[in-house]
Amino acid sequence: MTRRPARRPTAARSPREWAMRGGLAAAALALGYVSTTRTLAYALVKGDPERAFALSPNDGRVAGALAQQIAGSEGADRSRADRLARRALAAEPLAVKALTALAIDTQIAGDTPAARRLFVHSDALSRRELGTRLWLIEDAVARGDVPGALRHYDIALRTEPTAPELLFPVLTQAIAEPAISAGLLDLLRTRPPWRDGFLGHVGAAGTAPADSARFFERAAARGIPVPEMARISVVNALVGSGAYDLAWNYYRSLRPGVDRRIARDPSFENQSDVRAPFDWMPILNVAGVSVDIDGGAAQFAAPPVVGGPILQQVQLLPPGRYRLEGEVSDLDQSPDARAYWQLACTSGRELGRVELPNASERAVGFGGDLTVGGDCPAQILRLVLRPTSNVGGTAGRLERLSLRPAADKR
Repeated sequence: MTRRPARRPTAARSPREWAMRGGLAAAALALGYVSTTRTLAYALVKGDPERAFALSPNDGRVAGALAQQIAGSEGADRSRADRLARRALAAEPLAVKALTALAIDTQIAGDTPAARRLFVHSDALSRRELGTRLWLIEDAVARGDVPGALRHYDIALRTEPTAPELLFPVLTQAIAEPAISAGLLDLLRTRPPWRDGFLGHVGAAGTAPADSARFFERAAARGIPVPEMARISVVNALVGSGAYDLAWNYYRSLRPGVDRRIARDPSFENQSDVRAPFDWMPILNVAGVSVDIDGGAAQFAAPPVVGGPILQQVQLLPPGRYRLEGEVSDLDQSPDARAYWQLACTSGRELGRVELPNASERAVGFGGDLTVGGDCPAQILRLVLRPTSNVGGTAGRLERLSLRPAADKR
């Protein structure tokens, strides 16, 4: 049986062995320190490149990030930015942020062709450098190169998670320009991953809703699906700006067959959570109030001593006499606190009201005539509850509500 050689006791090791072991331990500690500081530097480099550079001054990517931050700030120390950028490139030739820093300083120095060469080189090394991409966008716009600018927008929005926050507002403003709008629609037809997000932003921006409506109409004509929420948002913005005719014209593309002379959805069939002002809109401004449109009726409830409008629809009725009719069930009210339908101008002037009767489980009809004058181009039809002292509050179920010209016998 082979015997293992006995280990020499610690005291028996030679000085040379101890030196070698000490050197290896020191090297391991040094490598561990370098690894740890470099990891920490990478963790800090986006938020605090100056501190990251202090931890890892020989790392080209860290030095490049600091150079880029300095070059992009107001009152920058250009000479320091250049020194850091060149130092970074010497340590790491692929440090694209260092190239960006040099390019910015070169541009500020007035040498646009040289800056363009640096940015193009940076772009060739990495498509993910947002600073480079932004400069290339501006350069393309300055040269009137719309396709080139849109190509760089597309790359930025595909590769940089923060790009939408920065670029969507710019693109949204640009849709008013016919050349940009046409090119952008061509790009959207290729289904880029950011398409729905951008269309949603256009709808929600609300800054130029008429431009947004025209853009969405062109998109639909080209077979580009626009999210319903974005389209509704444009209608809301147009109504909010007082552009009622434009709002109605665009609304008709969402709800084909609508007629501005009558109220929409008399039987409360629309159960969508996405609604425009020309649809039935529940108003839930007070705690405890509920309105549920359940596909055939509108059920409502409010606690005691709570009143006000709870359901409304914007109208664009031409001047004339109108008949409001409906049916209600499960409604028990005190005589001095009856709910009523009110038609008012958007300016606030009331045109008339029709009270709701009490009703048991069986539906009870109600009706009344209303008149719209020529000085009231837009109106609001709303259901208003009066405050009541009843312990159970107010609750009921609307089975039907129609508003149409009085001469219309349908």
